[in-house]
Amino acid sequence: MHAMQLEHIAPVTPGASPLAWREREPPMPDVGQVLIDVSVCGVCHTELDEIEGRTPPPTLPMIPGHQVVGRISAVGEGVPTSRLGERVGIGWIASACGECGFCHSDRENLCPDFIATGRDINGGYAERMVVDARYACPLPASLDDAQAAPMLCAGAIGYRSLNLARLEDGEPLGLTGFGGSAHLVLQLARYIYPASPVHVFARSPDEQRFALDLGAQWAGDTRALSPHPLAAIIDTTPAWTPVVAALANLAPGGRLVVNAIRKEDDDQSALLGLDYPRHLWLEKTLQSVANVTRRDIVEFLALAAEIGVRPEVRSFALRDANQALIELKTRAVRGAKVLHVSA
Repeated sequence: MHAMQLEHIAPVTPGASPLAWREREPPMPDVGQVLIDVSVCGVCHTELDEIEGRTPPPTLPMIPGHQVVGRISAVGEGVPTSRLGERVGIGWIASACGECGFCHSDRENLCPDFIATGRDINGGYAERMVVDARYACPLPASLDDAQAAPMLCAGAIGYRSLNLARLEDGEPLGLTGFGGSAHLVLQLARYIYPASPVHVFARSPDEQRFALDLGAQWAGDTRALSPHPLAAIIDTTPAWTPVVAALANLAPGGRLVVNAIRKEDDDQSALLGLDYPRHLWLEKTLQSVANVTRRDIVEFLALAAEIGVRPEVRSFALRDANQALIELKTRAVRGAKVLHVSA
């Protein structure tokens, strides 16, 4: 089978090729696993974190990719054969222990034995992959493959972030950063909280216009002050500067939900410049988001199918994964990016 694999930690820069096109032996499913014939795989900022070493794979080479859509073509021992041919999606969570308190309380995203797709096991930048059958989630028929792929991470983690924001309908919501995840969160928020105005902070005028096109009430620069304080803000950026700017836009008791696995170095990394009375006093909360659960994926996909949430997608061939990653890092194209692996 063909795959794009990571062999060395390296920066993702224009003209670079951090992933190598390789011929690999197809994997076979072990006990409790399924083999997936991959149709498409979304491209996520976390892949940049893996390639550049902020959350590196424990071993190399590694095949990245954790927004995977395909069909089950073989099953391991203990998996019913009725699952053969099933169209499924695989997100960032590849498996968890199933025994700890976190797993028993539907918080397997916090499990100490959490296994990440495309980082701890080979992922979907390949024609085939194997995964724990429990984490291969059936997909709604109304979502085509390219639409479903970004929803498996950008959508599901956005859905989790929106839940953690604990918004009441009518309270104003902020989104800082407006890429693959935030443009789905905006669509969700407008449905779940129809009376809540959404304010978007983005460094690109094109991203700001995109947000207004999707129904944001206001859009401005990352460092701008919103027209009025916000009850909650969801940060989807890779940097620290927007976090500090967002804290200044929270109302008393406001909640900032940081939706990122890692943050890149920027001018706030060494010294965040926190002003306690302005940024943190009055019981403001800084809420991080750790990974994603099966329930997040299943509930989000069902809701997205019901209300017609659809990502804006730009497609690439599998062999062009490096170009997709460069465009993701440089924000050359808005919306989500998807690799077409097989028909």
